[in-house]
Amino acid sequence: MSGVTIHQVAEVAGVSASTVSNVLNGRTDRMQAATLARVEQAIKQLRYQPNRAARMLRTGRIKVIGLIVPSVANPFWGALARELEAIALADGYHVLLCNSERDPARELKYGEELLADGVSGVVLCSSLPSLDHVAPLLSRGLKMVAFDRTAQAGDPASLSSISVDNAMGAELATRHLIELGHRRLAFVSGSVNSVNRRERLRGFRAALESAGIDPADAIVWPGADTTEFGDKDAAELGRNASRDLLSRPSPPTGFVAINDMCAIGICRGAKDAGLRAGRDVSVVGFDDILLADLFEPPLTTVRQPLPEMAAETFQQLRARIESAPAAGRSLLIRPRLVIRESTAPAPVTAPAPSTVPAPSPAPALAAAGAENAEAG
Repeated sequence: MSGVTIHQVAEVAGVSASTVSNVLNGRTDRMQAATLARVEQAIKQLRYQPNRAARMLRTGRIKVIGLIVPSVANPFWGALARELEAIALADGYHVLLCNSERDPARELKYGEELLADGVSGVVLCSSLPSLDHVAPLLSRGLKMVAFDRTAQAGDPASLSSISVDNAMGAELATRHLIELGHRRLAFVSGSVNSVNRRERLRGFRAALESAGIDPADAIVWPGADTTEFGDKDAAELGRNASRDLLSRPSPPTGFVAINDMCAIGICRGAKDAGLRAGRDVSVVGFDDILLADLFEPPLTTVRQPLPEMAAETFQQLRARIESAPAAGRSLLIRPRLVIRESTAPAPVTAPAPSTVPAPSPAPALAAAGAENAEAG
């Protein structure tokens, strides 16, 4: 029923409008159970929906949070949005989704618009090293939790951060390949100029050093000068990487990918070169998206425990919105290595150089362990 007013609900329930308002705003501690039940029944019977604009005028905020992700072209961010929305809805909050492409100006613009609309909390997922661009929003009262980004020196004191241990995850992936006998390894990413990607590269190099392998002998593709993150085109990035690397005189036998979509692209690029992931080359992803287990071959990957991370993210943001704690909190969550069929013992001889044509540039880039085993 549309157009139902709070006064109509009050009339059906036999109470005052202020009593209905108290129920809608959770002020029921001193209310008799019978009264509360009548009001809830009237709301249900009349299908009453509170006027969001009116509530914002009264309280200065609405029960909506913003979620700013790099791009839902990567299914990992879509999965996060689904998990976060389910948790938020159960607590009466809604989620507005924004894709920023890790563009600071775009993130600032989204934050300004959300704040202007009465949204008082945002989950920010770009993992950029500096958050100076959103500092004005925090000073105006916007609450924020940084997701997939460890706390950095110079961060605002009020900022909370939640992340999987990215360095540990990449170290697990790399160690797995080394234990399988791989010595010629490649780390494939777009730009590593984000906190999470830098941490994954650090974990990759740490595993090499621990095994006595000179990190200088490993390949970081496409290189440190890359400025594009490739969030929209991660699969094509991985495909171009493997086509390029497998065409070289001394190709890698093991690949650590920045995420699962990149890993899937690497597997496809190997197929283009007449090779098979899990036989001729080994590939490890990161995230454990739904496609990782459905892909052929099923992908060995580092699992981020999204349900746990989303729940903790929402709880921290809600606490900041509703009680405004003075200081932020930083939480680091352990990843898990999931071993499937895209990794295998290193071949006795390196993969033969491919004769496939040189890779074309990705659209957004210049060309330049046991199943569910507990982590470490």
